[in-house]
Amino acid sequence: MGRQRIVIVGAALAGATAAAALREAGFDGSVQLIGEESQLPYHRPPLSKGYLRGQERFEDQLVNPTGYYDEQRIDLKLGVRATAIDPGQKLVELEGGGRVAYDRLLVATGGRNRPLSAPGAGLDGIFQLRTVEDCDRVRAAARPGRRAVVVGLGFIGSEVAASLRQLGVEVVAVEGHRVPLARVLGEEVGRVLADIHREKGVELALEDSVAAFEGSGRIERVLTTKGRLLVCDLVVAGIGILPNSELLAAAGAAVDNGVLVDERCRTSLPDVWAAGDVANHLHPLFGRLRVEHWNNGYQQGRAAARSLLGGEQPYDYLHSFWSDQYEHVIEYVGFAAGWDRLVFRGRPESRKFLGFYLKDGIVRAAVGLDRGGDPEDPKADGELKVVTNLIRHRVPVDPAQLANDDVDLRRLAAVGAQ
Repeated sequence: MGRQRIVIVGAALAGATAAAALREAGFDGSVQLIGEESQLPYHRPPLSKGYLRGQERFEDQLVNPTGYYDEQRIDLKLGVRATAIDPGQKLVELEGGGRVAYDRLLVATGGRNRPLSAPGAGLDGIFQLRTVEDCDRVRAAARPGRRAVVVGLGFIGSEVAASLRQLGVEVVAVEGHRVPLARVLGEEVGRVLADIHREKGVELALEDSVAAFEGSGRIERVLTTKGRLLVCDLVVAGIGILPNSELLAAAGAAVDNGVLVDERCRTSLPDVWAAGDVANHLHPLFGRLRVEHWNNGYQQGRAAARSLLGGEQPYDYLHSFWSDQYEHVIEYVGFAAGWDRLVFRGRPESRKFLGFYLKDGIVRAAVGLDRGGDPEDPKADGELKVVTNLIRHRVPVDPAQLANDDVDLRRLAAVGAQ
């Protein structure tokens, strides 16, 4: 492998992590990391939280420190867009006419913001959040006393709404579901989060959507489909992303809500892998899914690197993520696109509970609000870390025991691990 040329297209979390993992594994060949953004690879979660609020520096969000790529002989090309892949010639074409040859290629091109479709979406003062430059523009506009409309209350929208309130901005949030995060966490958990936002001063326009953005050159009002007229100084939309799979699709790779990869992150093209937000991967436990959270970008980048070097271990990471909103922490482990029962340990109204998402008597996922510990921390012995064994081993459980705080979760999990 010493003479091999590995090229990584996409210099965000998954790509930068993969490049580092290649060197950590002892790969001594050529590694090129090509990124469209001009910034060094950085972590995105703080863009809706600490960095947006001005509490964290950009330098502290770098995936690897300044100088790391030179030290590790990683040829980092920033501000360069890949325009085509020729899988027959094993070439990546770059904007401006350059070409890069590869023996093995990893594509980690991530995603882009889903476009706003309502009339007036091009007005100044309407923002979406994906890059550090996006965040800088939002932060410059988010002055105390200003009025903001947040469109969408998924994770990004919810975190932005919380951060804006902490900056002293008046916030109205428009969300199509009956509660925030209903699709991922369900209405029972969503009602708790809605109450938290209201108590913090966020006005919620639920089961509603944007009909039009209005203003003379700059946003002044948002008109909703229910007829509400929301006067504002800025808008921040968090309506999801689309995977940047066009490069691979044009090269002939199989795509469907992202590029399809197998359990080892391999695409349908020879010697081409994919990881991160762009990859729709085949998970041994959950089936096919595309995951956009930080933990997946980090873990799948490392897994793809191992696969590039010939490793045969499937990418079976038990997905998890977290979200900080005000003083509250939401942590989640597993994956549940649907469930037939949601069991709580602790009362939801207490705002300190675990929720277990069951399907056919099996725990598929669990959520903790200010409870559960970090399932990613190897030194922690939190409840959510214990729940991972219930999920991974598909342990049939009695819902009454799950709900009973006197029943040790470790005992339930140990049964399935035997």
